[in-house]
Amino acid sequence: MPSADSWLPVGSDLQTVTARYGNPLQALSSAEIPAILLRQAYNPDHCAGLIGRFIDRGLMRDPADAESDDARTRIDVGTSLGNMGNDREGFLKHAVRTHDLFEHLFDGFDNPVDVIYNNLTALAAGKRVVTAREPDGRLYGPAIFRIHYTHHAYQPHIDHVTLREKRFNYEVSRFEHQFAGVLCFQNAAQAGPASQAILHRCLWTEDVESHIAANAFHEYARLNNVEHCRVDLEPGDLYFFNTRCIHEVPAVAGSDPRIVLAVFIGYSDDDGEIYVWS
Repeated sequence: MPSADSWLPVGSDLQTVTARYGNPLQALSSAEIPAILLRQAYNPDHCAGLIGRFIDRGLMRDPADAESDDARTRIDVGTSLGNMGNDREGFLKHAVRTHDLFEHLFDGFDNPVDVIYNNLTALAAGKRVVTAREPDGRLYGPAIFRIHYTHHAYQPHIDHVTLREKRFNYEVSRFEHQFAGVLCFQNAAQAGPASQAILHRCLWTEDVESHIAANAFHEYARLNNVEHCRVDLEPGDLYFFNTRCIHEVPAVAGSDPRIVLAVFIGYSDDDGEIYVWS
């Protein structure tokens, strides 16, 4: 039995992870490990440069603009299946616009979407990593920038197209496991790394859901000695985790928004493809 402090992210580079695990994503699917953490997978100088481009193009509001009447605490740059999935045709049409936007959005910088896909491929033990698509070939969004402003937080939850969202009319429902990949672009204004997530060593079940729905998961975790770990990131760091593990995101504290590039990932042991979407 693992010791109480052994459930920790594995990293901090591809060589270390693949030397320890022949099939890292399989270990992630069983919650043997909470996360795969790759430090400085992306150049942090390019993070800062792209954020400036987003502000210049009006894709996000400038936190220094005290006159802005935009009160949103979350802004997406990309296509969200979670938010738009009830309108299948609308979601797929929006994804076309995201592909068009991303075609030149990163010109002059390393492409951060490629960084996520390339690192995932290196962890995939020979499986083919592709953007999710419907049987007729229409693509989902390849990734999404999530920009969170002061006080935005996520309470304990899971992300899963079938277990949570019941989206059986989408091709990604064929996968048994769902992961997330998160590339940190900016933390709220503070020095050093900041906590991006708290992962609990607890895979979702209907019984656990009853405690989440009652806003009582923390008490359930305490009574059942559920381990947890914090994922602390700096700009350029990338991590992957199993979204069936109960997880939460602390509130943004600071004048600058927390900005990440995120993907969801469909994985099954017996499927030769891995689908990626936003």
